Amino acid sequence: MELNPADLKVFLNHIYEFKKGVRRMVLYTTNKKYEDFAVKRLANQRIKFIVQQVDDERINLFFGCDECIEAIRLLVNRPLNKLTPEEDFILGAMLGYDICVQCRRYCDRKQRKMVS
Repeated sequence: MELNPADLKVFLNHIYEFKKGVRRMVLYTTNKKYEDFAVKRLANQRIKFIVQQVDDERINLFFGCDECIEAIRLLVNRPLNKLTPEEDFILGAMLGYDICVQCRRYCDRKQRKMVS
């Protein structure tokens, strides 16, 4: 299998940011063909991770500090689009997304759920 360095540049940057303490947890979605490379790289660097199948061609790769990955094991047990508004909020906060944007997203999802 031939790896495309451009496709993996973001992944390698996420590892760099994690190791420098910029991020405590990362969600990286990629083509399944890069799974072996990514898993080996994380294992070699002793970074905890979880692989989640998205579809036949893509995976979600969660990696980061031990506490976050343990929480992900409990929280993300189905496709991300099936998470409750509360679970989605927690995941976004864990990933370091803008908290005000997460609050708006949560409120919008809760209001839509109440209307339907």
